[in-house]
Amino acid sequence: MLTVAYLANQFPSAVEPYVIEEIEELHRRGVRVIAGSVRKARRDSALLVQCGPEIVLQSLSATILLHAMWLCVRHWKRISPLVRRIIFRGNEGPFKRLKALLHTWLGACYAVVLEKRGTDHIHVHHGYFGSWVAMVAARLMDVGFSMTLHGSDLLLHGAYLDTKIESCTLCLTVSEFNRRFILQHYPNVDPGKVVVARLGVDVPECTTMAVETRTDSFTIFTVGRLHAVKDHAFLIQACARLQRLNMPFECLIAGEGPERSNLESLIRRSELQGRITLLGHLAREPINSLYDRADVVVLTSQSEGIPLVLMEAMTREKIVLAPAITGIPELVIHGKTGFLYEAGSLDNFVYRLLLIRGLTRAQDDPDLSPDVQLAALQLDRVRHAAHLHVRHNFDRSKNLANFGDLFLQRIAPQIESVPHEDVVLQQI
Repeated sequence: MLTVAYLANQFPSAVEPYVIEEIEELHRRGVRVIAGSVRKARRDSALLVQCGPEIVLQSLSATILLHAMWLCVRHWKRISPLVRRIIFRGNEGPFKRLKALLHTWLGACYAVVLEKRGTDHIHVHHGYFGSWVAMVAARLMDVGFSMTLHGSDLLLHGAYLDTKIESCTLCLTVSEFNRRFILQHYPNVDPGKVVVARLGVDVPECTTMAVETRTDSFTIFTVGRLHAVKDHAFLIQACARLQRLNMPFECLIAGEGPERSNLESLIRRSELQGRITLLGHLAREPINSLYDRADVVVLTSQSEGIPLVLMEAMTREKIVLAPAITGIPELVIHGKTGFLYEAGSLDNFVYRLLLIRGLTRAQDDPDLSPDVQLAALQLDRVRHAAHLHVRHNFDRSKNLANFGDLFLQRIAPQIESVPHEDVVLQQI
């Protein structure tokens, strides 16, 4: 049986459902998966009951730490190129180099834990420091290593990615944009091992739109961690503009994170307490009802892969507005499956919101000119096209099946012979 150690920075995580889904897909194909987490998951996470990790690297014993040091000494030749890369090459600062040395030791700890589990291959999701840990462990164990890259881990925090990509046997990434970025910035990498593996969401064959009670107010909805890279402050600034234009609206922000206090302060300073609501972390059902309530689902991130939140909104035939960055235009085709704005341009973002609001209201006004009514009808075409685009290209079950096929085609042949192969014929 093929045994794969699958490592994530934090497992399980409600904001990374794709990790659980990929592990389950490999299970369905008869692969034994050893789920690992660098950090401890939240104790109150309901997901811990369903799929807790077998290995948590934050909870290592002193014995394992000592064994890891001895493992590094025994197999120094295997990891010495990595240590030389940390110390002598690259433009990283002293602090990052020190962290990488510590992560090398942590990788040895991971190898010690995996040594007696018959591990054939190590896969890691995201290119953050957990990928260095997984790579070191694979070197020490002399097994294959692969990883999946998303957005910020590649575009904003790509520390030591040159070495990670060179070392891996397979590099999955979620968009064509990311693949082009990798091949452009790491020209020595074999293009054949960098493969697009799209994420996806559940897509019904047809969608039943909720019956909406139209009011004068315009509902803006977004879902995402309250983190600086998601740039909810940009959205709040846009709402301040809308308020100065005397436009009736409400803005609902679902998510939790370290930026909450800063955002609350900005909302108070902008006198938007009655317009913007920070909803905190929500379960699936409340989020679905908020999708139905929204006139537009927006995203204001500075960096992304291809966000699941946009896919979910589009399956429900909601109008979406997002920045024209990274892989987003592969999902949101401007004017066809949604709308894009110029990243960082508050003027362009507000203009798009006003345009969408005007077209939305025009659909309910029979007294407008035929030209305006025709433009308003375009929104229905966008909604329908959005649903079809996600169904054809970002369907969860199809893309998970593609992931499983690709993973086994690339990984299993390196490890074991074809199932049911005649052992006698192998000797001839």
